[in-house]
Formats: sequence, C-alpha cells, structure tokens
Amino acid sequence: MRAFVMRQIGQVGFMDKPVPRPGPLDAVVKTTAALICTSDSHTVRGGIGPRENLTLGHEGVGVVHEVGEEVKGFRPGDRVLSGAITPDWGDLASQNGHPSQSGGPLGGFKFANSKDGVFAEYFHVNEADANLAKIPDDVPDEMAVYCADMLSTGFMGAENGHIPIGGTVAVLAQGPVGLMATAGARLRGAGLVIGVESVPGRQRLAREYGADEIVDFTEEDVVERVLDLTQGQGVDTAIEALGADATFQSAIRITKPGGTVSNTGYYGEGEFVRIPRVEWGVGMADKTITTGLCPGGRLRMERLLRILQGRRLDPTPMTTHTFRFEEMERAFEISDKKIEDMVKVLITFP
Repeated sequence: MRAFVMRQIGQVGFMDKPVPRPGPLDAVVKTTAALICTSDSHTVRGGIGPRENLTLGHEGVGVVHEVGEEVKGFRPGDRVLSGAITPDWGDLASQNGHPSQSGGPLGGFKFANSKDGVFAEYFHVNEADANLAKIPDDVPDEMAVYCADMLSTGFMGAENGHIPIGGTVAVLAQGPVGLMATAGARLRGAGLVIGVESVPGRQRLAREYGADEIVDFTEEDVVERVLDLTQGQGVDTAIEALGADATFQSAIRITKPGGTVSNTGYYGEGEFVRIPRVEWGVGMADKTITTGLCPGGRLRMERLLRILQGRRLDPTPMTTHTFRFEEMERAFEISDKKIEDMVKVLITFP
C-alpha cells in the first residue's frame, strides 16, 4: 500500500508499506477520508522527537477491511470512525478516568506517534470494539472525520473549562480546534463568547460557530479589550487553543479569580510555559488550569456523531481545501505553511 510518511525530522514523502494485519482484538480499516492537522506539522518538525518512515495522520474514517477473531462489534464492510486517540482501555490510567494517558503521558496518542497513522490506504486500530464507532448512514465521511480530533478536542476545551450557564468565555485563537471550542462553549450554555483571532476568514467562521465578539490581537490589546467586555471582571473561562507561551499568559490575565484556564494547545517549542505572577494572584487567585488530550474511544465518537446526525453542528465549512491522496505532498505544504487562507485540508482516497 501507499503511505505518506515522515522520513525524518523535516522531511516527508510517499513510500510503499505492507498492508497491516489485525491482532485478535484489532481491526484494519481501508481509508476513505482524512484531515491534516497542525499536530502533523509539529511532529515533522520534531515536536515529539525523531521518527523514521513513520506514517503521518491521526484523523481518519474508512471501511473495515479485516478484524481480529475476538472483535465482536464490527465486520468487514462497516463504515467506521476511529478517534485520533486510541487508548489501551485496560491500563490503570484508563481505569482511573484518564484513558488518553494510558501507558504514560499522552500514551493514548498512538497514530503518527508510537505507530503508523492514517495517511495510508489502510490503517490499523487497536482494541477495535472500544476505539471504533459506526458512522450513521446520513452522516457523510467528510463530516464524520471531524469527530476524530477537532470536535473531540475543541469540545474538551469547553468541557474542561467548567463553563457556567450564562457564563463568559474567551477562546484564544480560532483555528479548527478553537472554532470547535467556540461551538462547544455555545452548546454548553455560555452567555458571552469572545473569539480572539486576526484572520478575516476565521473571524467569520467564529461568528458562525457562536462568537458574540471578536478581538483582533493585531489591532487592539487582547487583555484590555476582554476586560472591557466583561466590565473589568475577566471571563469565567479562557480556552487556550493555540499552544503559545504569550497566548497562555494572556489566558491567565483575562481569567477572573475563581475562573478556569482550559488548555487545548500543543506547545511544540520551548522548554517552559510562563505564568504571569501578579495576575495569578501570586499563586493564590483560585484560578484553575486544566489540561487534556483529545478524548477518544467508541462512546465519545458515538456521542459526537449524534451531534452531527442531529444537525446541531456542521463542521464542514472549515474545509477550505480538498485533495486526492496522490496530491498529499501539495496538500501537506498548504497545511504546514497555512497559505491560501487554509483552515482545514481534507484528503479523499479512492
């Protein structure tokens, strides 16, 4: 089969690999659609260390090709979604309520990290009964694939933010995760949602997904503007959706005492992330910082698919570019360099 791989840090390309085989509890899926994520670029730049000929990608859907003899819920021909995070559900971290950390910090993050990812004609899924979900007939592939990561991670930002009904929320950065955090904040009952973004196309999408106010950091001071919008109090919840030290500091500064900073960002550079001391109440302002890795698993995916099936949200307006798998090198370049007003790049497979 053909696979699109990270050959080494800073280098990508196609190569031929054997079609994977499932273990007793596993499945092999024939890929029909996938999305490129900024995390793929972080990986290629060395964010998780050196990798050699590792198949990239963690957002994919397809049709079951083969299952192991112990798999009970899926059969060849089933149209399925796999979460970007595929935990080991018997691990102690999973039993303790943190399946994304099974096997160690970020251990549930297997695709394009500890095993080959989904940018190939076929991909392998561990513990299929727990990590796959059947896609309803009325949810197309190009919509369902967003559940793998963008909806799950963005909604996690809102869930971890402890948003009170009618509360105030600021979402810093309106990339795909930030946009879904904005949508999640509205679904969770926020009374005021502030989106921080400078790109006009992403500002427009943020309003479509529920932002009441937009703050352009290139034109005004984010902290001053958010404090002004909240009558000097700060927000109940700040969702950091970029993964940058400066943005994280702004999130601390705009969160009211007793509020929550919910982090979804991937910090791919630097050794430390700084907390502004005074605005943190010199450590005593009751500001909670929550973190998390995209929740995976069958139950999570089924719930997200139900939101799409009920037409409570349509993520497909985020798809600004569509390429065939054989055009993957150009597609990755556009996603990596964020050119041509890119928000999200969809890959289709024959």
